[in-house]
Amino acid sequence: MDRIQPGRRQFLKGAAALGAAVAAASTLPGCGNLIGKRNTFDISLAQWSLHRRFFSGDANPMDFAAITRQEFEIGGVEYVNQFYKDNLSDALVEDLRQRADNEGVRSLLIMIDGEGALGAPTEADRKQTVDNHKKWADAAHALGCHSIRVNAQSQGSYDEQRERAADGLVKLAEYCEPLGLNVLVENHGGLSSNARWLSQVMETANHPRVGTLPDFGNFTINRETGESYDKYQGVRELMPYAKAVSAKSYAFDAQGNETSIDFHRMMDIVMAVGYSGWVGVEYEGDKHSEAEGIILTRDLLRSIKAG
Repeated sequence: MDRIQPGRRQFLKGAAALGAAVAAASTLPGCGNLIGKRNTFDISLAQWSLHRRFFSGDANPMDFAAITRQEFEIGGVEYVNQFYKDNLSDALVEDLRQRADNEGVRSLLIMIDGEGALGAPTEADRKQTVDNHKKWADAAHALGCHSIRVNAQSQGSYDEQRERAADGLVKLAEYCEPLGLNVLVENHGGLSSNARWLSQVMETANHPRVGTLPDFGNFTINRETGESYDKYQGVRELMPYAKAVSAKSYAFDAQGNETSIDFHRMMDIVMAVGYSGWVGVEYEGDKHSEAEGIILTRDLLRSIKAG
């Protein structure tokens, strides 16, 4: 199921090669200026950064926008469907939208999990998974989001999974297109954390509403064997298709630098392709409290943005 036209394929390959060349240059001493301005992105907050607070009942997920603005001074939110799946309704979505509007916060996307495999082996199962996602797409549209984030879970050989995942993504994108929504895949375990494979899924899908949400940290392909993909190479390969970015963080040193991810290098890679969208804070560590981790990630991104 190769939907890519020859000219389109050459364009994508050229864009990826250009991004790789410029991003590689950014890692050389004194070459940071080759990237151009890095102050063109905005900072958002991924709701998963507060998952302990919400799951414990210490905070109400309905207050996410208020917490984002009042506690962290951030102007964009990325919702997680897990916090609303038990009582999703038009009234709930309208309430969330009104709360975001009251705080002057932009609703950007909904991260969707637990609704089936878009790359399921049978067409019937893929269709059912697409149907399961529709209510969240409708909610995202009502909130004013630009995207939904999905998973490219599949089964079969490397090539079979690429074809099946692309098929499911296109089916969902066809539903989302009239809603003005993008369907974004995050590197999120399994083959989706193999950036080469996920890039091939993007090329096979070849749909303007299908893209990626590169995550700085999710490049473990097999937890049992420890197989992983180089995170810098991975983000470099996924950025030509990116419509959102997740600045995953785990721990910080006394100088405010992330200890396992070179954020300056990552943001050079992000900016190398001309990205000017939102970069989501997603703290997932346990060295700092959730609030501290969010603030440290936010402040590091702000310092990079300031140049």
